[in-house]
Amino acid sequence: MTRASGDVYLGLMSGTSLDGISAAVARFVAGENDRLDARLLAFIGTTYTAEQRERLQGALVRGTAAEYCRLAFDLGHWLADAAVAVIAEAGVARDEIRAIGTHGQTVWHDPPHSTWQIGEAAVIAERTGIDVVSDFRVRDVAAGGQGAPLVPIADARLFAGERWRALQNIGGIGNVTVVPPHGDLTGVRAFDTGPGVAVIDGVVRALDPSTSYDVEGHLAAAGSPSPDVIDELLAEPYFAAPPPKSTGRELFDARYVARVIERCRANRPSCTTEDIIATATELTARSIADAYRRFLPERVDEVLLSGGGAKNPTLFAMIAHALAPLEVHAFDRVFFDGEAKEAVAFALLAHLHLTGQPGNVPRATGARGPRILGKLTPA
Repeated sequence: MTRASGDVYLGLMSGTSLDGISAAVARFVAGENDRLDARLLAFIGTTYTAEQRERLQGALVRGTAAEYCRLAFDLGHWLADAAVAVIAEAGVARDEIRAIGTHGQTVWHDPPHSTWQIGEAAVIAERTGIDVVSDFRVRDVAAGGQGAPLVPIADARLFAGERWRALQNIGGIGNVTVVPPHGDLTGVRAFDTGPGVAVIDGVVRALDPSTSYDVEGHLAAAGSPSPDVIDELLAEPYFAAPPPKSTGRELFDARYVARVIERCRANRPSCTTEDIIATATELTARSIADAYRRFLPERVDEVLLSGGGAKNPTLFAMIAHALAPLEVHAFDRVFFDGEAKEAVAFALLAHLHLTGQPGNVPRATGARGPRILGKLTPA
C-alpha cells in the first residue's frame, strides 16, 4: 500500500463532552452507488487532564485574546499528540496518510451568523508532517446553514444499510441522521436532538467534583427519575423547534445544569444525588424519543447508537425503552467501535475536501447548497 492510492486518512475529534480526543486512522475503499467502505485501522481515545478540561470549559464562558490564542496552539499540540499516538497504533508510515481531518474544539456556535472552532492546524501539520484539513463548519454557516451536524455525509456514504436506519450519536450533544436504504443522499435528514451526556456529566460534576462522569451508569441506575421535572425541561423551546437545527453548550451549559438540580430538589425535597442523575439521564433518552416522534416522518426500521453515551448501559436501556418498539442496537454490533465513528467522519471530510467533493448535506444543515468544507494547511 502506498500513499499514491490516496485512501488512508486520519481523523481527530474533540467534542462537546470535553472528555478527551478521539483519533482514528481509516482506509476508504470505493464501493457501489457512490458509497465507500471504511476500514478502521486504529482508534485511540485520550482523556483530558483536569487542568486541560478546566481551560476548555473556561473558554466557553470567558477568556482574553491572549488566553484564546494560547489555548488554540496548546490544543493543536494535544491534537498532534493524539495523531502521533494513533499513527503508531495503526502501524502505517506517515507518508501513507494523505491528510488529517480535525474538527477542533467548538468555542462558540451561533448559526446562522457564525461559528468558532480552535485547535491550531499549523501545529498539527508541523508536528506530524501531514497535510491537515480543518475548520469544516464555517463554510456551511457562510452559506446560510447551521454548520452542523456534519456527520450525515459519513452516515450516508459509509453506514447505510438495506433498510431505513437512524444513526444516533450521543456525545456531549445528541444528533441523529436518518439514512434511506443504500444511502440515497436526497432522502437524508439530520439534526441535533438535544443533550447527549453534557447535562448528565455536568450534573455529576456539580454534585461530586471528584467524579467526571457516571461510570457505567451506576449512579443513574440507583436513582429514580422525576417525570414532572423532565416534562418541564422538555418545554425548552429548542426541543419544539423544527429542523434544520443545532445546539451546544451555549444552551446546555452550567446554568442549565444548575436548573436541573434546583428543579429536582424543589419537586422532591427528599431526592438523592442518584435521583437527580437519573433525571438528567432520562432527559436525554426522552428528548431523543420526542425528537423522533416530532420530526421523523420516515418509517425508521432500526436505530444504531454510537458515541460515549452509548457505553452507558443505563442510558442505553432508557433510550431503548423510550423508542420501543423500534429496534435499537449498538453501532459496534454492525460496524466498529462507535466511539471512533465521529473521528472517522472527519477523516472522510478531509478526503472529500482533497477530492473536491461537497461535505455538507444541505437538507440537514439548511445551507443554500452543497459546499466543499474545510481549509487546507499543507505539511
